[in-house]
Amino acid sequence: MVYLSKAFQFAATATLLSHAFAHQGHDLTQEIAERNAFYKTAKRDLSHCDVTLRKRGTHARQQERREAAIAKARAARGLPQKRNVAKRDATDVSHLSSLDVTPTTSGVEDIIFANSTCLLSPEGEEGPYYVKGEYIRSDISEDQPGVEVIWDLQFINAETCEPIENLTSDIWHCNATGVYAGVIATGNGNTADTSNIDKTFLRGLQTTDSEGVVQYTSIFPGYYSGRATHVHVETHLNGTVLPNGTYTGGSIAHIGQFFFDQDLITEVNALSPYSENTNTITENADDRVVSAELENDADPFLNYVLLGDSVSDGLFMWVTLSVNPSASYTSSPASELTADGGVAVSSSSSGPSGVNGGNGTMMGNALKAQVQARAAQISRLNAGLDELRARLPWLPLKTFNLFPKLLPELRNRI
Repeated sequence: MVYLSKAFQFAATATLLSHAFAHQGHDLTQEIAERNAFYKTAKRDLSHCDVTLRKRGTHARQQERREAAIAKARAARGLPQKRNVAKRDATDVSHLSSLDVTPTTSGVEDIIFANSTCLLSPEGEEGPYYVKGEYIRSDISEDQPGVEVIWDLQFINAETCEPIENLTSDIWHCNATGVYAGVIATGNGNTADTSNIDKTFLRGLQTTDSEGVVQYTSIFPGYYSGRATHVHVETHLNGTVLPNGTYTGGSIAHIGQFFFDQDLITEVNALSPYSENTNTITENADDRVVSAELENDADPFLNYVLLGDSVSDGLFMWVTLSVNPSASYTSSPASELTADGGVAVSSSSSGPSGVNGGNGTMMGNALKAQVQARAAQISRLNAGLDELRARLPWLPLKTFNLFPKLLPELRNRI
């Protein structure tokens, strides 16, 4: 067996990535530094809203609504109602909860708050498979097989601590075998199946009610090489619902992803059709997006309960997201759903968008072009890191996390 020194490992990685992402006139190290600085200054959790949410009764209403939704979901599936002792494990161990308490339970608000909030970084990653203009609908599962899930999402204004009404959430994820609808691309299933460009499964939008809440019915996501199991979410404001039920226009106030406990993922992946997935599994501990979220003091994992006695009976999952409605981000869709079906967006650049100063105003053409160029740069870096992670599993995750800082020095040494 040949053993490689750490210096050689770093140099080899730098050589591969420098060829993959070399771009004159742009310093990725500065880009990453700016993004990290933004994370540290922006309000991304709801800890400052705790007292306000308690006084306004938001926590109590969360509890009652989720209890009712869980009971309804169990009844609809012919499953027995369950009563357990309320509990909440540490966020870095498990997000499984019984959530079976009543408004008169001692310390109920502490239980509810601990069970309801997922702290996401303010600017996440859009990824390469975003499709613009999907349908407004609550059930996005279509005919896709898998473990049924109900997602309960609540959006709270990070500045005012009020629920955000009339915010349109946009979610998408891959199917049980790691394929996204609406996109023809290498690494996304069978590229010869051009009909996939017109598919809409596991994508949809919904507008929040007066409590800032939406619910989706879907299946538990599968996975694809280089990434842990995840769901994408964007939030839109002031857009328009077209006569055919699709959404267009408006501004984007949040881009992010949320994740699942690893033991839950493992249990689901043992079931069919997930067990037929031939992609390489990337666990949460090895996922660069999860790593970035945790490094920024976020908790990107959903809370959940089993609807029945086993995972196969279905899951009810929930999260409260902190959003700044005055922020403005730019999307980079891979495709667009039109009246004539899906159409590839040739100028698309996947990955996180740039932030427009946080004031929600329209960007000038020059600034917009600069933001899109930055998105393309980070997209290439992220895609390359995912590919290298899959090809070089013997390299520790910290190698990839440190790479943007090491690139300039390593380029000079090799």
